[in-house]
Amino acid sequence: MHTTFLRFAILLVAGTLAAHSAELDDSFQALKDAVSNKDIAAVKKLAGETCTLARAASSAPAPTEPAEKEDWKKRIAYARDVELYSEYALSSTAITAEPETTIDLVTTLEQQNPKSRYLGDAYGAYFAALTKTGEASKIPQVAQKALANLPDNVDLLLVMIDYNLNRKQLAVAGAQAERLLAAIRKPKPEGMPAGDWERRKTLALARGSWVAGMAHAEKGDHMSCNKDLRVALPLVKDNPAMLGSTLFYLSLANYNLGRQSLNRVQVLEAAKFSEQASKIPGPYQQQAWSNTSLMKNEADRMLARK
Repeated sequence: MHTTFLRFAILLVAGTLAAHSAELDDSFQALKDAVSNKDIAAVKKLAGETCTLARAASSAPAPTEPAEKEDWKKRIAYARDVELYSEYALSSTAITAEPETTIDLVTTLEQQNPKSRYLGDAYGAYFAALTKTGEASKIPQVAQKALANLPDNVDLLLVMIDYNLNRKQLAVAGAQAERLLAAIRKPKPEGMPAGDWERRKTLALARGSWVAGMAHAEKGDHMSCNKDLRVALPLVKDNPAMLGSTLFYLSLANYNLGRQSLNRVQVLEAAKFSEQASKIPGPYQQQAWSNTSLMKNEADRMLARK
């Protein structure tokens, strides 16, 4: 549906619907031609005009004659498809445009329908365009507003997670990370290439699992921390800062869980994580080195008590 829209034959239904048919068809065709010709100004103008006509057509009252109702249903469905195409036209043109044009067209689409499915495809390009034009400071505000309409959008959640981390709002970032992890379990967005979706999922899984795990660690939820950081561990191995904190809090989570369940093997695993963390330069290194000895001693005591 991203690139092909079926056109129904013009249906001359009595009343308001018939009055809009030819005008809507002409506007729809002109918009498709503008998209094909990469006529940006025409796309922006015609998308709004076509959307207005499509909405008028799709809100036409049902005919009273039973014989006319089937044609009316088809025309309503057609009008709704045309409205969707007007949104697609803005989004697809915005994604491949120059930064200033991208910003203009995405803003136009937001005004036309802030809940448009095609905004989800466009926000990544929109944020990149804001960065290139020196307006990166606007990104969190845009993302926060957009998230109210598109609560499962991966790009928006990633922006807000980092924004709240920078503000030291770990609990808020952790809740958003949980939403991010739920979002990437859903099917691939329609029209997105499989390779792009897999790359986005991997990025979101790494960031989401790490932030969620850190938030659980702050709350003392050792079981959830252990679960999330084990997922994050292989995905953050090339990022020393994230790897050091992951190993450090994995060690604490497993140490506490191991002591609670009298599981010496888990305590030894905690010591292993701690030892690995002690070899990574950063804020956790020294404490991890001290913790390693304590954890190994606790494992020895557990063995002696058997």
